[in-house]
Amino acid sequence: MTTRYCLTLDLRDDPQLVAEYRRYHQKIWPEITRSIRDAGIEDMEIYLFGTRLFMIMEANDKFSFEAKTKADAANPKVREWEELMWKFQKPLPGAKPGEKWQRMERIFRLER
Repeated sequence: MTTRYCLTLDLRDDPQLVAEYRRYHQKIWPEITRSIRDAGIEDMEIYLFGTRLFMIMEANDKFSFEAKTKADAANPKVREWEELMWKFQKPLPGAKPGEKWQRMERIFRLER
């Protein structure tokens, strides 16, 4: 069984930084892809509207945010990537210090 998670984050309001962020995500480092898959994330998409990012993740039963956070902290390449991404990203209002992506609450679902 998979679980879908939806998250959001903002980019800095600078067209050059947004373009550079896009380029990084056209060819993500293989170590980052591996860490995502190793965490139990089976599918991930990121959408952009202006400076607002929207991520959809499909994760298996192995996945937990806590385990992913712990694994990322122990992985030097993931830490390097995340530090680099802070150049482009900015926390949403209400985020705790150091928090990036914020989980979104589903408020509607079209029933079959």
